Amino acid sequence: MMEALYQVLESMRLSNGAYIASPSVHYNYVWLRDVCYTVLPYLHTTCDRYVKAYQAILDILREYEWKIDIHTRNKPVFSFEYIHSRYTVELEESAQPWGHAQNDALGLVLWGIGQGIIHGKQILRDQRDYNVLQKLVNYLACIEYWQTPDNGMWEEAEEVHASSLGAVIQGLRAVQLLLDVPQELINKGEVVLNQLLPRESVTKEVDLALLSLIYPYRFVHRKVALRILQRVTEQLEGPYGCMRYRGDKYFNEGQEAQWCFGLPWLGLCYWTLGEKSKVFEYWKKTKSIVPCDNRVPELYIGGRDIPNENTPLAWSVAMVILLSQVITGIDS
Repeated sequence: MMEALYQVLESMRLSNGAYIASPSVHYNYVWLRDVCYTVLPYLHTTCDRYVKAYQAILDILREYEWKIDIHTRNKPVFSFEYIHSRYTVELEESAQPWGHAQNDALGLVLWGIGQGIIHGKQILRDQRDYNVLQKLVNYLACIEYWQTPDNGMWEEAEEVHASSLGAVIQGLRAVQLLLDVPQELINKGEVVLNQLLPRESVTKEVDLALLSLIYPYRFVHRKVALRILQRVTEQLEGPYGCMRYRGDKYFNEGQEAQWCFGLPWLGLCYWTLGEKSKVFEYWKKTKSIVPCDNRVPELYIGGRDIPNENTPLAWSVAMVILLSQVITGIDS
């Protein structure tokens, strides 16, 4: 199963090192967030997939360094002024309107680079890579990430999102030894985040994005983590995955869609908390929704065994691999 899942991921890998989110016509793009989650299974391996993916992201940041330079001095006003969250397969911006204010993706980039370097991966190639990352830190300071609404993980309404705050805070912490990261920049985010938790935002009490604060970021204390998990499992979990939040209109056909990566994500969160029996429970649930060809979909529509067109979704496949790696480690 593991080898087949890796082959599915490989089918979505581009020659430049990045990954498309899905081969479907609407998802044949490179999302910063999706790439970072997609390569997490390679963090502890010796192959070059992790390094090449982050170098592709650095190439994007270098290409649009002029934009970052502008917005280390002046806050963006319009969506297109933000560092884009989505690119073509040639790693170029698209003119299509999009909710590009996605601070969680930028925090994840910093976190992923920091994690890679901790694990001995030679991601940064030259001084310019360091420089553009420092500018990314300065950009987050300029936009006042701790209080400026963003589109969040689901690229929707602009609010201050707990998952975005946590991503940026952990991203900044991950590169503190590499770059100049004022502690005050981290502290400001922590104050606002502690006021929000365990909510995701003012309008969303329960949201699947909150799981990121447990895995991979390991940000929240155990008591808060268990409260988040209880709310997600009781209110969002279904037989085919997890709703992103109640009232989600995306692929809603009489009922909210159930996202496949929700089940392995819950397993990974319980693993982070040392809940071994829960890890096996969610591995069993995860295996039940993985198709025979291992092309794990983005979601199942309306609470039924009907996958949507974004099949396979690289992020979904990666989360199944990650939980499989955990199960293999526990069994060994």
